Amino acid sequence: MQLKNALKALLISSLASAPAVAQELEPRTYTNLPVGETFIVAGYIYSEGDLSPVPGSPLQDAELSLDTGILGAAHTFEIAGSSAKVDAVIGRSCYEGSAIFQGVPTEGRRCEYTDSKLRLGWNFYGAPALKLKEFRQWQPGLVLGASLQISAPTGSYDSDQLINAGANRWMVRPGLGMSYRLGKWHFDTSASVRFYETNTDFFDGNKREQDPLYSAQAHIVRGLGKGRWVSVNLNYFWGGKTTLNGDTQDDRQDNSRFGITYSQPLTPHHSIKLYANSGVITRIGNDFDTYGFAWQYRF
Repeated sequence: MQLKNALKALLISSLASAPAVAQELEPRTYTNLPVGETFIVAGYIYSEGDLSPVPGSPLQDAELSLDTGILGAAHTFEIAGSSAKVDAVIGRSCYEGSAIFQGVPTEGRRCEYTDSKLRLGWNFYGAPALKLKEFRQWQPGLVLGASLQISAPTGSYDSDQLINAGANRWMVRPGLGMSYRLGKWHFDTSASVRFYETNTDFFDGNKREQDPLYSAQAHIVRGLGKGRWVSVNLNYFWGGKTTLNGDTQDDRQDNSRFGITYSQPLTPHHSIKLYANSGVITRIGNDFDTYGFAWQYRF
């Protein structure tokens, strides 16, 4: 029983940062949008790869695969004469994991709901609040914006289970970003930091705290005409060291991912997006390959 509990604790520690945080490569987050528009989004994400446990861990050959369905909605509006957007996302994941601990194999498979996320973004410079008809005549340049995202502990969570889709804690993520369009090219960068609530009901009755996790990302977008575009994406995230019952863990993250995104309008109201990304640098957490598809409808 002691061996089994040790293995579970190590797996939980490895899985705590993967893969939801790491896979967020979000091109065109801080671009201007026409106000008064409402969108719904449905998508599917598949991820598979290896877990990188803390240094010195006896955990070997840890692997995880996830199938995740997402559903979201967004609405654009005006704040102080500039464009703003609020969006919300929920999801459900089916995942399967396995590992070897001191020669003993273990595995698990479940389907659960992920934590819900709500985000408010405001482009406070270079993004006038325009209706769709006016927006079509507008020529973009430099845009500066800020955002605030909140993740609520609404997902599935059981402290007796090996893996949970929910984190059983609140997360607050403020961010700043900019975008600049030059002809058919579009460049954007952003930075954010995640602050985590303490999980007082971590695995086996433990208390887990986590330092802020910092992240930065950059995107180069090429317009292809008729609303189509493709982007190359890169991020880097660091920090997030944890404390378990007051004992500091050697699990500071120092990871990076690279990806590509393609967007294609189908009609004036329907569009699709395809994306893929992979780990470039992984110290702690995940070394995943991720593939996704999203359909968007504009009312």
